[in-house]
Amino acid sequence: MGELIEAIVVGVVQGLTEFIPVSSSAHLALAPWMLGFDDGGVVGTLAFDVFLHLGTLVALLVYFARDWVRLLTAFVASVRERRIGADEDRRFVWLLIAATIPAALIGLTLEDLIEAVFHSEEDGARLAIAGFMVIGAIGLWAADRYGSRHRRPEGITLPVALLIGLSQAAALMPGISRSGATITAGLALGLTRESAARFSFLLATPITFGAGVYGSRDLFTGPMATTEWGAVGAGFLASMLSGLLAIGFLLAWLRSRSVTAFSLYRLGFAAVVVLLVAIGR
Repeated sequence: MGELIEAIVVGVVQGLTEFIPVSSSAHLALAPWMLGFDDGGVVGTLAFDVFLHLGTLVALLVYFARDWVRLLTAFVASVRERRIGADEDRRFVWLLIAATIPAALIGLTLEDLIEAVFHSEEDGARLAIAGFMVIGAIGLWAADRYGSRHRRPEGITLPVALLIGLSQAAALMPGISRSGATITAGLALGLTRESAARFSFLLATPITFGAGVYGSRDLFTGPMATTEWGAVGAGFLASMLSGLLAIGFLLAWLRSRSVTAFSLYRLGFAAVVVLLVAIGR
């Protein structure tokens, strides 16, 4: 398979799985191995991964552009006036800021350790990812099954926001899923399905932006050929467009359906990984 096609395939996988709660980290770590992609190309490099995440960041900014214009306006007003008052947008943007802090601190502390343990080409790491996929599937299903689903965004309090934000740290374990963890936490804390997903997506914006900036610190340490930049650009566009589709799809799905289908998918993906390891793929 040509490098350009591989880049597009992985970009689509990133865009879809970043927002649908099935774990983008697990898919990015295992999809090239499962699909038999060649090693040594631009796919999987630092530059490629950074641009995939930038693609999903652009998808978030485009889809929620009106929300972010309103929220950023409220943020500036709250800083200028030094008050939040009864303005719902001011309250909500400060809840997002508070919810971002726990995951950011934990991520900066543990990222290198998690990367060393779980991001490898060893079968043990692959089986661990499959295990986390199963754990995430059970948690997502249980939160949806037993959550009260009565709380809407205006009912999110500071403790609820902090707990949802803290849940993002679990996504450091490949297979848990950032969107899966935050949607699970939101459902467990009583949010409606659509409200949990919407808060998850808005919360993803600062985290994705920070991860992109942090990941790009060593981005241009070496030269890249024109063909490699072409593959990087293709991956960026694929992740952005598929990310836009995934956001719209999930919000529409959760208005009238449960998350059971995603839990079942996670279990099936984990089973395939175990099977491939068992047969020595």
